[in-house]
Amino acid sequence: MIYTSVAEWQAAPQKRVLFFGMSGLGKTHLATLLRDSGDWFHYSIDYRIGTRYMGEYIADNAKVEAMKVPFLRDLLLSDSIYIGSNITFHNLKPVSSYLGKPGDPAKGGLPYAEYTRRQDQFRQAEIHALLDTGYFIERAQALYGYPHFVCDTGGSICEWVDPENPDDPVLKALSATTLMVWIKGDEAHTAELIRRFDKAPKPMSYQAAFLDRVWNEYLNQNKLSEEAVDPDAFIRWTYAQALAHRQPRYAAMAQNWGVTVTADEVAAVRSAVDVDTLIARALERA
Repeated sequence: MIYTSVAEWQAAPQKRVLFFGMSGLGKTHLATLLRDSGDWFHYSIDYRIGTRYMGEYIADNAKVEAMKVPFLRDLLLSDSIYIGSNITFHNLKPVSSYLGKPGDPAKGGLPYAEYTRRQDQFRQAEIHALLDTGYFIERAQALYGYPHFVCDTGGSICEWVDPENPDDPVLKALSATTLMVWIKGDEAHTAELIRRFDKAPKPMSYQAAFLDRVWNEYLNQNKLSEEAVDPDAFIRWTYAQALAHRQPRYAAMAQNWGVTVTADEVAAVRSAVDVDTLIARALERA
């Protein structure tokens, strides 16, 4: 870790921190508090994915749909209109919409082969975005003069790394430039995340081996063909398993590469000063 004690953290002229954990537990909340204080550069991994690494995929997919409408087709072919995505830190729907859900095309589902192709595109995009962290640390200071830096990661970071490998290229690069902080949820938080997801299921990205396993289990248990799968039913069924799959991976990342704060602690944070104190306490416990 780049800070091994509370004293080192408090005395650091340039503070660099990375938050990771399940989506919905407060990563962006903490990053926003730091950014709004005026001294912190906020690097959003999901925003970088959507604008730098998957922007063309997203726009082209929208154009495919637009080309099915004769009126829009004529305008596109004559370069009379422009189609792009309006991604912000708080609106990443274009990315999740592109990822999609597998199953019945009449219900908006994708063929499984196309679904997994897009999943792999996202995997590569997220790895590239994570490895860009060091570049953005330098850029934030050299270009904008920000002394401090916060990296706001996506929930799928744990899918692409091996926390037990001391030479994992992504974790090695991140831990060399930031203090990695896990936001740990308990069973009550998990239940609430599942409740929210059931209410409004959205596409997610998964490790290929995990996804193949749950897809085949779902088909076999329900005796369904690929085309008969209800896309929302499948991703609802998968979500709770995904959280259970990710939890030990997050824990190993924190144990081997960083520190831990709880979701309850995060919920009590109201200011950048509170975030600073939260991290100091995590270092003290470590």
